[in-house]
Amino acid sequence: MEAKKTLIMRIFQVLSDYSDALHPLTQQQIIDYLERDYGIVCERKAVGRNVSYLKEMGFDIESEAGGTYLASRQFEEGELRLLIDSVLSSRHINAVHSEQLIKKLIALGGRNFNLQVKHVFSVKDWSKSPNKEFFLNIEQVDEAIEKGKMISFDYNKVGLDKKLHRSDSHIASPYQMILHNQHYYLMLRDEKYHKICFYRMDKITKMKILDRPAMPLRQNPGYEKGINYHAIATGLPYMFSDKPVLITLRCPDEMTDALCDWFGTDFAASKAGEGFFTATLYASEQAMLYWVLQYNSKVEVLSPPSLRESVIQNLHAALDLYEK
Repeated sequence: MEAKKTLIMRIFQVLSDYSDALHPLTQQQIIDYLERDYGIVCERKAVGRNVSYLKEMGFDIESEAGGTYLASRQFEEGELRLLIDSVLSSRHINAVHSEQLIKKLIALGGRNFNLQVKHVFSVKDWSKSPNKEFFLNIEQVDEAIEKGKMISFDYNKVGLDKKLHRSDSHIASPYQMILHNQHYYLMLRDEKYHKICFYRMDKITKMKILDRPAMPLRQNPGYEKGINYHAIATGLPYMFSDKPVLITLRCPDEMTDALCDWFGTDFAASKAGEGFFTATLYASEQAMLYWVLQYNSKVEVLSPPSLRESVIQNLHAALDLYEK
């Protein structure tokens, strides 16, 4: 009796696990899988009848001369590959959780998809965070934001032993988790600094939800209208929390592509002689110092004077290291 009640569900699972357009299943193959995987014995008529029921229920199942197969899934194979690659390249997810998540994604594609991707991924070949609390942190942040509560946590840095070591403890009002430059950041108001800060989620440990009301986001200066995600994405290339200022750069024409990669199209450009242009944009001055230094042989800061002076000082300090 139990087998009869669950037969239609088991037939769908067999089609989901073993069939696709390139691998249709005959009724006998479905019967064999039912008995092998679930201990269910049935006749061909029962298989045909239940497949018809599944079609009537709206499942995209096709039958042809070669057999029956599941014609479409919740995710196409290309979409699953994209998600798997995203998990692989995410440094904030540790190796154990990455492998578990990838296995769940592969299961959505069925056994035939599993055979195709076995040689594609190897979690051990990628650089991964040592933090095992990452997903727990996400759950706790979601709960704290939903309840409007403050949180406490330890912030860590990676030592020479490649392990996380406590750097400082914080109490804060959490507002949002933001994916930026392949890392998850927690946007919050830090009680220690009395301002909005961004902390890497993969470097947070020992998080606790406190029985203290969080400070509403809109009470923070500059956030009266809420979060401007576009401004964060284009104006904070390294997630410093200082207020964006107007910055003018002199760049060779070939730097247009790099500027678009980092800041989108939100910069004004004008010719500045043969092969050069000036770019004007709003960005964090602290972040732009690091950005300019990586392009120091091509990009010149024209304004503000404070940023230009910081670049000069850092270049002198770098030169001193090599002249000793």
